[in-house]
Amino acid sequence: MAQQLHLPDGRIIEYLVSGDQDGFPLVWIHGTPGAYLPVPSLVTACKKKGIKIISLSRDGYGGSSRNKGRRVVDAVVGIQAVNEHLGIERCLVGGWSGGGPHALACAARLTGCIATLCVAGPAPYEAEGLDFLAGQSEDNIQEFHATLKGEEELQKFCGAQRSEILQSDVAGLIAELDSLFPEVDKQAMATSPEMGQYTVDMFREALRISCDGWVDDDLAMINPWGFEFNEIKVPVLLYQGSEDKMVPYAHGEWLAKHLPQDKLRKHLIPGEGHMSIFIGHKDQMVDELLEMTKS
Repeated sequence: MAQQLHLPDGRIIEYLVSGDQDGFPLVWIHGTPGAYLPVPSLVTACKKKGIKIISLSRDGYGGSSRNKGRRVVDAVVGIQAVNEHLGIERCLVGGWSGGGPHALACAARLTGCIATLCVAGPAPYEAEGLDFLAGQSEDNIQEFHATLKGEEELQKFCGAQRSEILQSDVAGLIAELDSLFPEVDKQAMATSPEMGQYTVDMFREALRISCDGWVDDDLAMINPWGFEFNEIKVPVLLYQGSEDKMVPYAHGEWLAKHLPQDKLRKHLIPGEGHMSIFIGHKDQMVDELLEMTKS
């Protein structure tokens, strides 16, 4: 069950500790939209390998208070507060999808972060030489067009999506997300049925009060992130699949070129999608992170 941390400014952060309770801490950052619920198979892998997972609902999701106008880097404040509350001085950080940029922010700014994992994370909106929307699904394109029109239009878009998501079961949600999934992702979801129910549960938790977190995430993505890549002084593990329609391969290629090269271990994997890359490579990801605790 999630715990609540009250910040000095009155805001609340919901968080959960799972995995190996005595293991090395991994802060796990959810995507967009998302909440504190960690992927069950990740919890199982971490428990076996001696890793404790700290997951939280970022601002505006679930029971965590909104922080209107937040930037990507502002997630570090809440994560730092949770770590201090739990007495964590050193940790690993991982983020998937929309959590990827926030994981990179932790690599730059989070005290005690020793390594970061970014899985299928987008590049900055105004990244030089990158067509941000090229290769994205039609649903994603519509969402970003609404984002560019401002909060009022984006609230309408996300609000309509929220109503459908809250009423969906696993089959309905997968049907709703069909245009976002290449065949490799559909196959991965079929072979990992827990992911369907997990996705339903996570979306429901994320959006149970409002879609403010989703709106603020989208707005943060099209604005400056609030930190520079040259601030990153810890190892970064980068994973991206060539068939991804949520975060196109070009984003991973751009990040691979622009993150600090002496800190980067990149995995640009042909044939993998947004879901399949995590489902098929999570054990490798965890093992790589564990290597960083020994250096």
